[in-house]
Amino acid sequence: MRSAMRPADCIISAYRVHGWTYLMGVSIAGVLCELTGRKTGCARGKGGSMHMYSKNFYGGNGIVGAQIPLGAGVALANKYKGNGGVCFALYGDGASNQGQVFEAYNMSHLWKVPCIFVCENNGYGMGTSAERSSSNTAYYTRGDALPGIWVDGMDVLAVREATQFAIDYATKTGPLVMEVFTYRYSGHSMSDPGTSYRTRDEVQEVRQTKDPIMLFKNKITESGLVSADEIKKFDAEIKKEVDAATALSKSDTEIELKELTTDIYSANIEPKVRGTHVNQQFPHASLKRAVNL
Repeated sequence: MRSAMRPADCIISAYRVHGWTYLMGVSIAGVLCELTGRKTGCARGKGGSMHMYSKNFYGGNGIVGAQIPLGAGVALANKYKGNGGVCFALYGDGASNQGQVFEAYNMSHLWKVPCIFVCENNGYGMGTSAERSSSNTAYYTRGDALPGIWVDGMDVLAVREATQFAIDYATKTGPLVMEVFTYRYSGHSMSDPGTSYRTRDEVQEVRQTKDPIMLFKNKITESGLVSADEIKKFDAEIKKEVDAATALSKSDTEIELKELTTDIYSANIEPKVRGTHVNQQFPHASLKRAVNL
């Protein structure tokens, strides 16, 4: 999807959106240090997993489904500014039954905003299968007046082509729904082993036959675009960079206490910020050290 996006296009997603943070310009160190609350983090360690931002990237959202109407608003802003950009509002099958999803569909269609509603369907919302939670699991058909397309999320090139189509449609016509069918290997969270509602054999079968990285690697090697030795070199370079960023995320220092009340707003209106009680006041300063400021 990222490879099809243009400079004016935006994206907003849900909780734990670390991959998109990297794709939208934040370094690996900036992501990992943010996860561990260190000052090299993209939000100076104050945002954590849920609050990572950069240019045209409106981060994750801790409220289930809340990013969808926000994405419609970002798309409306693009239309208002006339910059030609679209907004991708990403959500999972688990969030697809939220009422605000359908409200966003409706308003986006009425106002013809360039929003692409992307349902990342991995088959399970936390520990509940799509079949148990949704009366209609063909999520791309649930937009009512909005057209929808289905794409194999395990096929890198198919996703890119579908994204290019969606951008062209949203720019010229208006919003649409794009269901990206994929799979989650691990559990929903650290407390979810991921095997209480599905079998290990199911996970292993998908990993061995449909893994998107494996399939794309096979395509480019079989077509002669890259050799196996070159891929090994890429892997080694990537591992080295990730290992260095991991080490920094553990050794880097945290910000000083006085910086906790800085950059709460991009433009400070009030000089003081209230603490835990009304008489506790802290200075509200602007350091603008986070990557989105």
